[in-house]
Amino acid sequence: MLIWFLPLFLVFLMIGLPVFFGLLAAPGLLLWLNGQERDIALLYRNVYNGMDSFPLMAIPFFMLAGEMMNRGGITMRLVEFSQACVGHFRAGLAQVNILSSMLFAGLSGSAVADTSALGSMLIPAMKKEGYTVKFAAAVTAASSVIGPIIPPSGIMIIYAYVMGESVAALFLAGIVPGVLVGIGLMTVTNIIARRLDDFPALRRRATWPEKGQASLKAFFPLLTPVIILGGILGGVFTPTEASAVAVAYALFVSLFLLRSMGLRDVPDVLMKAAITSAVVLLLVGAAMAFKTVVSLSHAPETLAAFILSLSDNPLVLLLLINLLLFIVGMFLDAGPAIIILGPILGPIFVDLGVDPVHFAIIMSVNLTVGLATPPMGLVLFVASSVSGERVETIARAILPFLAVEIFVIGLITYIPAISLFVPTYFGFIMP
Repeated sequence: MLIWFLPLFLVFLMIGLPVFFGLLAAPGLLLWLNGQERDIALLYRNVYNGMDSFPLMAIPFFMLAGEMMNRGGITMRLVEFSQACVGHFRAGLAQVNILSSMLFAGLSGSAVADTSALGSMLIPAMKKEGYTVKFAAAVTAASSVIGPIIPPSGIMIIYAYVMGESVAALFLAGIVPGVLVGIGLMTVTNIIARRLDDFPALRRRATWPEKGQASLKAFFPLLTPVIILGGILGGVFTPTEASAVAVAYALFVSLFLLRSMGLRDVPDVLMKAAITSAVVLLLVGAAMAFKTVVSLSHAPETLAAFILSLSDNPLVLLLLINLLLFIVGMFLDAGPAIIILGPILGPIFVDLGVDPVHFAIIMSVNLTVGLATPPMGLVLFVASSVSGERVETIARAILPFLAVEIFVIGLITYIPAISLFVPTYFGFIMP
């Protein structure tokens, strides 16, 4: 009977119940009907146990660092730097939007933060320059999924926590895929701009002095990912300690170097970061509790047997799993999906010869793209809130960008070197 908690959970999602409550209500109800009151206590106790983890402390710290960077006006400096680099290209401000997302990814690692911070700034600017609101919102939503791919990444921290992988290896493995997604989005933007005549005219190319000035303004913000990855790879601090260092650096840069934020702003920044972190960690705790019932129901063994019965060819199974993850990503946030499905799917593909870091990137990128996929993609709703455009309209406009992101997922899936080259080079994976 317990196996029915999965369909019941999907029903709860479809009727609009928040994911956190659905993750607890579906298994809790079936455990009660099954007379397993003792397991109900275990279920809800594991909500706290799932959050009580040293590695997961990195998530609120990285979110706080991103919030400080945003409040300190650092987002604007990244936009100005991107403008100087690619603003003169066809559909220049759209290209600036994408490049800014790639740079912002190295600060916060959050798609929602990216959509909110950059969207509130660039969507009105794009509208003023002549872009349609739906296109501006679609570009912002599509490029924001780069945030959890390029390090630091909250979902990769969750995957490492659940599956026992190296956070540093996953961070390094996400660099090339994240850059590929960004290049793909810039390419499709250029193609759309060439086919449509109603795009704004090309901007003036920035002079070298203007580029130099923009680079100087962005210098300290751009050092953030260098400090984070350099410290982790050099063995100076752990990923969790790196997140605390990122907060200290963001505070120092905003208060003393750039003087773009005052002490009176700090409480509000802390409050916003706390609320965002609480949402993520509650979802993680509920997903860990949900995972407990998954184990009790023997669903992993059943699903593994079913998957292996479909084919013994790893390439075919990878295609099928990509389809499954893409569908799951339409309805479920990436963090809970990783906690629930990672322990089920990961061991199957490792036994088939797929490198565990490679599979982690396949899963993380696929579920991240789901954040921008209709009908329930979270960043679509954030983009709608920022732009004032209807979600359905943005969902139609985002389809060309989703197509290129799916193509990149295919490349990542069938060319393992894309993910594994950088961590192998730094010695985290044996060649």
